[in-house]
Amino acid sequence: MSIFQVFGVLVGTAHSAIEAIASLGLPVALAIVLFTVLVRLLISPLTYLQVRSGRRREALAPDLAKLREKHAADPSALAADTLALHRAHGISPFAGLLPGLIQWPFFMVMYRVAYHAPAGSLAGVPLAAHLAAGWPVFAVLLAVATVVAWRTSRRATSFLRVLPYLTVLTVAWLPLAGALYLVTSTTWTAFEQAFWRRPVLTGNS
Repeated sequence: MSIFQVFGVLVGTAHSAIEAIASLGLPVALAIVLFTVLVRLLISPLTYLQVRSGRRREALAPDLAKLREKHAADPSALAADTLALHRAHGISPFAGLLPGLIQWPFFMVMYRVAYHAPAGSLAGVPLAAHLAAGWPVFAVLLAVATVVAWRTSRRATSFLRVLPYLTVLTVAWLPLAGALYLVTSTTWTAFEQAFWRRPVLTGNS
């Protein structure tokens, strides 16, 4: 089976799952939201590993600064000692990449589903409609996407602060089904990151 056939099977499975949820008497738009949340729940442990790895890296910042000073003239030694330090503290170099790698095929599947969305509408706007044909609904989704992008960008550094706002442009470009998926997914990510990054209470309260 070729990669295109596998992709086609995944798209069909996503369609079937959304239609199965909708068959419970729910609007198709809500079925897309629930399907997105279910998939995000499945990969939530990977997000936890990503956040935990990030916290461990932050804790090692002073040690990494010392290594950079020690090996300022020897990049290969710096890379070797940095890797050894990460391994000693249980930090995987792939932990930060896994959630994104897992989500990318899902995004591609949902992109195809969005352009061949099951029949349905949200507030009277067909799920296959684009921005010009569904401005009032898109305005709400764009507002949510902008708030989420702003909150996400606050944790980023330098030029990376611009990247979250690409989601806003993508929401404006996708049909309503895809915009609904993307806003649901990015909002879930924001709340998930906030949950895993919350301060850990110690002692009696």
